[in-house]
Amino acid sequence: MALETALKTEAPAAKTEVSTVKTEIPTVKMETPTPPAPARASGAAIAQMLACAALWSIAGIFIKSIPWNPMAIAAGRSLIAAGVAFAYMRWRGMRLSVNRGSALNGAMLSLTFLTFVAANKLTTSANAIALQYSAPIYILAISALVYRQRFRRFDYIAVAVTLAGVALCFADRMDSGGTLGNIIGLASGLFFGAMFMTAGRVGEDSRMTGIVIGHLITAAVGLPFLFLSANAMTGAAIRNIIILGVFQLGVPYVLFGLASGKCPPLAACLLGVVEPILNPLWVFIFDGEAPGPLALAGGVIVIASVTAWTVKGMRKEDKRG
Repeated sequence: MALETALKTEAPAAKTEVSTVKTEIPTVKMETPTPPAPARASGAAIAQMLACAALWSIAGIFIKSIPWNPMAIAAGRSLIAAGVAFAYMRWRGMRLSVNRGSALNGAMLSLTFLTFVAANKLTTSANAIALQYSAPIYILAISALVYRQRFRRFDYIAVAVTLAGVALCFADRMDSGGTLGNIIGLASGLFFGAMFMTAGRVGEDSRMTGIVIGHLITAAVGLPFLFLSANAMTGAAIRNIIILGVFQLGVPYVLFGLASGKCPPLAACLLGVVEPILNPLWVFIFDGEAPGPLALAGGVIVIASVTAWTVKGMRKEDKRG
């Protein structure tokens, strides 16, 4: 009897220990994972990001031909781009995943658009473009200080040379500009860099959801300008806003979403620098405006820098493999 009594009184204690172990397991799973170390971009991701940047670059030739308020243009093209991204998600069978990561990524994307438009209004276009592409500096700083990531010396050299090339491209068109516009331009660079970083730290569903959210926020902010400003709703204007929405934002951001999963933020941003380099090329082809010698020299420097950096990174990966 004494033995049976002892067993009965000890049994609950054993059950309590088991339940304690079970309650500790979810706590371990909920811990924030250590940010991944910088990796090299895959060949497919490089191609996707270059195609994305090339399509981004057609903005100038179409935006100039639309006689609308800049915020109205931003709203119109983003609304269409959101539809393109959502259609892609449905086609892939992806689900909308609204969470902290996707919301943050969407906010950074929208802030990039809105601050760039504001900077264009308050300073020169050349200043706005050059300041936005200060993004690689922010990526290096945030990655090193916040995520404790280590970069190669060649990464720093590539960023410095690439930014020098971008500045050279716009040197003959830059001036002091408006102080407020230049400050907003720097903020645009910060948000642009943050867009690359937040996109690379979420899953594919969350990343594509963030892109949809970002476009919808931009559209919501800009829609009042579409209806309250004097915007000529001509056939040519509507055709060009559709082209911008589908081919300059919609398809490129699908490519960006695909590339970001296999392309580190710094790599994606440096590859994206192809965008401002291609802009003068399209203007020359369609408007006959030839770029100056400084712009040509800057373009060569950027392309050479990005190419050398990419090739070096791929060779290093081949050696590891």
